[in-house]
Order: sequence, then structure tokens, then C-alpha cells
Amino acid sequence: MTESFGPLSPALVLIVAGLLLPLVRGWLRNALFLAAPVAALALVWLLPLGPGLVVDWLGLGLVPLAPDQLARIFGTAFGIAALAGALYGQSQENVAEKAAALIYAGAAQGIAFAGDLASLFVFWEVMAIGSTVVIWSNGDTRAGLRYALIHVLGGILLFAGIAAEVSASGSVALQAVRADSLGRWLMLAGILVNAGAPPLSAWVADAYPKASWSGTVFLSAFTTKAAVLVLIRLFPGEPALLWFGLAMAVYGMVYALLEDDIRRLLSYSIVGQVGFMLVAVGLGSELALAAAALHAFAHILYKALLMMAAGAILKATGETRLSALGGLAAAMPLVTAAMLVGAFSLAAVPLTAGFVSKSAIMAALAADHAGLFWFALTAVSAGSFLYVGLRLPWFALFRPAGKAPEPRDPAWSMKAAMALLCGAILAIGCFPSVLVPLVPEISGVAILTPDHVLFQLQLLVAASCIFVMVLPLLRPRAGSTLDVDWLWRELPRKVLPAWARFTRPGRAALAVLEDPVRARLSAFSRRFAAELVNAANWRTGQIAFWATTLIAAYVLIAAL
Repeated sequence: MTESFGPLSPALVLIVAGLLLPLVRGWLRNALFLAAPVAALALVWLLPLGPGLVVDWLGLGLVPLAPDQLARIFGTAFGIAALAGALYGQSQENVAEKAAALIYAGAAQGIAFAGDLASLFVFWEVMAIGSTVVIWSNGDTRAGLRYALIHVLGGILLFAGIAAEVSASGSVALQAVRADSLGRWLMLAGILVNAGAPPLSAWVADAYPKASWSGTVFLSAFTTKAAVLVLIRLFPGEPALLWFGLAMAVYGMVYALLEDDIRRLLSYSIVGQVGFMLVAVGLGSELALAAAALHAFAHILYKALLMMAAGAILKATGETRLSALGGLAAAMPLVTAAMLVGAFSLAAVPLTAGFVSKSAIMAALAADHAGLFWFALTAVSAGSFLYVGLRLPWFALFRPAGKAPEPRDPAWSMKAAMALLCGAILAIGCFPSVLVPLVPEISGVAILTPDHVLFQLQLLVAASCIFVMVLPLLRPRAGSTLDVDWLWRELPRKVLPAWARFTRPGRAALAVLEDPVRARLSAFSRRFAAELVNAANWRTGQIAFWATTLIAAYVLIAAL
């Protein structure tokens, strides 16, 4: 049965507020910027769990609002991030960024509550537009363009996969599947682009640090975690995700250890922590999927807090390079506390939210006897403490200052937002049982038991000893880190001129074939033109294939 109107969606509240924001001024604009996330977060909990609103569109049953337990988990995390980000960004004067940030957050809520593939895709594309504008609003058009092109590619792959899936099944239902057909592999590939999976992981560290001091807080919360949510819904237990996740975890740790810029370091760590989530999704058990959702929840909180601390340093000093900072702890005590709480949570220090969520992931791995992944992620977790719990605070905050910039005190709203997230992270870490109503699957996981806490502390002490021994090697150095995006951003510029000179004789020899090839292409074009003129019916799969091929080729060429 089709309903003409249903419960109000959290996505609609944020998107409408984002569209209205440029039309109001002064205190009313700031009030709307803060009130919209509050209303959306309230709706996440007021919506009754159930099948949701069904809309009949061209014979397809669309479900744009389908509240369930998973939607409530991610909707709560997205709502807290939007609220904290809006509070943190109260002093941001760029109205385009504020409006785009609300639309971006609203699209993430739309993905969380979407109950069909068509609604999911619409919000997916709105999220890409909103996040691109957040980056562009800081003035870096090239970084925004590269970000947009990557997400256009991901959207094309997702659309082609959805079209193939709908053509094969005749349904737009959002349900768990296996990557056992071309269409489903295309869907999986499109989602993995947004998750920051290799070989396209570099877009995260390339784009996020180019946003403003406040825009990066929003960027850190939504895109990659929305991808994790969709993977939980569509591809639970997909074996390929185990290996993608492990590769991301190692990649994020290695590049974060090498990075000089704080916000790039934290962006690389986003990829690494999403890798933990993908391993859990690939495992596929009930506990593993709940642990992936819980780690996404915790990650949104502590990564937003870390980006807030980095943004406060940037705004106060105009600098985010570790090699140019130092001695800020005494001058910025609240920022120091926020960075330490966020860093310790990322590194799974006991009594923090990250310790709770990583304990659930490790328990799921142990229960499924996934020994390789358990040991690998344990090692990566120790490495995380090296780069974010020791290296980052030591060089940015505690080492004796050389010519460090003179800091300015952050605005009250920035302090309030950091205090809010610090409180949430510590409350979850000290009282994990508060999460059981939200994620009941973790009720049997041993978290604050003496043996588990002792094991984690031993791991952290070992990492600290390694840090002291290799400190000279971890010293930040100014410069850029060579990443895999060099292969398509710089290598063609170096290779193509030489290749043109090398192939010049061959091109002259092949010129004699130009006329026959041109004749065949002309016949091919006439045949397809005739099909268009005669209104011939093309198969959906054929349309999806050619659209994907042509647009993907355009995106790749433009990215060069």
C-alpha cells in the first residue's frame, strides 16, 4: 500500500535547513545551523522501528524512510557528529560551507534510513555534492575537483551495478547479497571507492586537509562511515572485504607514521580505522557486524574530536605541520586534552570508546578463529598508538618549542564542542553497558575485565618502548609523501611525451590503415544512430555498460 505521507525524516530536516541557511542572517543563521542537527538527532530516536514509508514510483516500491536498529546506530552517530560540528563551527563565517555541511549530514542520514537501492543512490549522490562544496568553499578548487571526479567514478560504478541488479531481479529492495555477478561487483566497487579502499585510498588524505578548520570535522564523519553502513546492509560476510580491510589497516598505519601534516596524518588514519570495520563486515557474523557498526560509531566521535583539535591548532597558529609545531600544551590545555582523549581512543586505550569497539572486533575475530586477522589487527592497533598516541602529541604539543607560532585561544563554541565529544568518549569507555540497548550483540564481550585491560596495557607499553628506541626515525620532516595516486596524477605527464617520441615512426607506418578504420567506425556509428532514430529498445545492461564505460573514461582523462 502506498502512503502519501509518513514520519518526518532526519535527512529532510537537515537538507531543508541547509537550503534555507543562506536566506537567513546573523544569530538566526547560527541558531538554525545548530537547531537542525538537534532536531534530526531527536527524530532518530522518535521514529518507530518498522518497515517505514513505502512510495510507489513507476511500479517500484521505494522505501525512503525505513527505521531499524542499524539505522538508529548510524543515525545517532551521524546526529552527534552533525551537532558537535555545528557547535564547533559557530564562528565559521562561510555560509556556503555551513549550508553544504548540513546537506552533507542530511544525505548521510538519508543513507542510514534508506530502505531501497534507488533512494540509497539519490542520497549517495547528494552526499558527494555536499562534501565537494565543503571542500570547494575553502578555496581549493583543484582538490575539490579531484575529490569530485573520484566520487563521480564511484557513483557511476554504483549506478551501473544497481541498474544491472534491478534488471536481473526486477526489484530495488535493499538486501544482503553476494558479489557473484558483474552488477554486484560493480556495486561493491562503487561502495569501496567511498570507503577509501585501495587502489584509490589516497583521495582521503588528498581532499580532507584542503577543507577549512571546521569543514574537515564534517568530512571526517560521514562519507567513509556511510560506505561501511551500506556494506553491512548489502555485502555482510563478503570474503573480499577481509583482505581489502587488512590492506587498508596496514596502509593507513604506514602512511600516518610517515606524515608531517597533522590533518593528513589523521586522514590516513581514517583509512586505517575503516579497514578494521571492513574486516569485521567481511567476517559476517552477528557479533562482527555489530562490532563494525559500533567501531564506526566510536570512530565518528574520536576522529571528529581529533579533527577539532587539529582545526583549533590551525586556527590558532596558522600551522599544522609537526615539524613546525611544538610546546603548545601549556598554551592550549583544552586542545591538548582533546587531542589526547581522541588519540587514546583511536589507539584503544582502556576507558575510552575505541577500546570498547576494538574489543568487540577482536572478540568477533577470536570467536571465528580468524587468527591471521586477529594478530595483524593487534599489531596495527599497537602501530596506531605509535603515530597518534605518542608521535602526534609529542611533536605537536609537548616537545620543547623552537620557533613555534604564538597560539590564540579558541572560541567558546570550539571548546564546548571538544568538551562534549571528550565526555561522550570517556563515558562510553567507562560504562560500556550504556551501548548494550543500541548494540545488544556486545553484551557478552569481555571489555573491562582485568586480563583484557592488562593485555592491552602491555601492548601499549611495548609500543611506547619502541617509540623511545626509534624516535629519531619518527621525527617529522617537511615535504610530501609519495602515494599511489602518483601513478595517475604525475606518471602520465612524465611518460606520455617520451612515449609520443618513441611511437612517432610507428604512427607513420599505421597511417595507411586510417581510412579502413575510419570506414568501420562510420558504419558502427550509423548502425547505432539508426537504432536511436527507430526508437529501438536497448537492454538495461547494455545501457549501463556503455554509460559506465564512456563516463568512467571521461573521469579518468579529466583526472589526469
